Amino acid sequence: MNAFTHRLLPYDGADRFLDGALPFLRDGIAAGDRVVAVCGTGQEMLLRDALGPADAEVEFREPRTWYTHPARTPADCLSAADDAAAGGRRLRILGEPAWTNRPPPEIVEWQRIEAVANVAFRETGAALMCPYSASLPAGVVAAARKTHPETVRGGHAVPNPGFVDPWSYCAQCDREPLPAPPPDADTLKLDKADLYWLRAYVSDYARRAALPEDSVQRLLVAVTEVVTNAMRHGEPPIVLRMWPEPDAAGGALVCEVADEGRWPPGAGYGLLPPRPAGTAPGSRFGLWAVRLLCATVQIRTGDAGTVVRLRMAFPAGTGPLRGNGA
Repeated sequence: MNAFTHRLLPYDGADRFLDGALPFLRDGIAAGDRVVAVCGTGQEMLLRDALGPADAEVEFREPRTWYTHPARTPADCLSAADDAAAGGRRLRILGEPAWTNRPPPEIVEWQRIEAVANVAFRETGAALMCPYSASLPAGVVAAARKTHPETVRGGHAVPNPGFVDPWSYCAQCDREPLPAPPPDADTLKLDKADLYWLRAYVSDYARRAALPEDSVQRLLVAVTEVVTNAMRHGEPPIVLRMWPEPDAAGGALVCEVADEGRWPPGAGYGLLPPRPAGTAPGSRFGLWAVRLLCATVQIRTGDAGTVVRLRMAFPAGTGPLRGNGA
């Protein structure tokens, strides 16, 4: 099996982009890899012109339809890597994430995915190259230097001195405290395991906020899982809070579960998809499923207790309703 690679391609113009991307794609075509290029229209045109007839060997995908969710997309890619390996091929992805118009919590989650990809894919033999334009916000580019073991310069890869161990990177992300819930957040103290009334409370609030019905159902499953975990493994009091969170991207409904317990080191937060064998740290199925159900999941644990904050995004152009208690 080929060695897994995950390389950063920083670029500040078409020439720098092609200098790094073309050798990567051509090597994959020559080797018979499954070659995927996830990039915008401009970069696709550049690549097709440079590749000539060989562009037919590349699957071009649009970033907005590829990077749809920080849990589902890596799970799909991991399955694709396994399928390719089973067929004696290597999955090779040139992937330029879409960073604009994402709310800040989602950007952090995608940066976290860049980090844990080094754990999730390391047994697959896949080759990942991630172009980052110099026009991106400085913080996004700086984070990329921490999450990619190698940087591409021209057609060569060199070790990235800024690379940070994936789990250490995730811990760094979690040092940033969550904003305090708004004073008018709806609050429910959970004294006993009464999931019927919990689900009634959550669904009533979510529907009054005009959360789409399919999202209500996903939220109910996610909240049930998180509250059940808190009751089994946490420490009382367990408190549930809900509030609307309007933002430029359409807004979200936030549901937070807090308790006095503290998670042990190495819990992994369900960041990795469960694997059939050799399960890696971070592949807790329940919390992994919660990540699939919600737009983003934020977790903070420490001496002050544990907070799990679930965000359900509203469709673009809508947003949470205020009034009627929501």
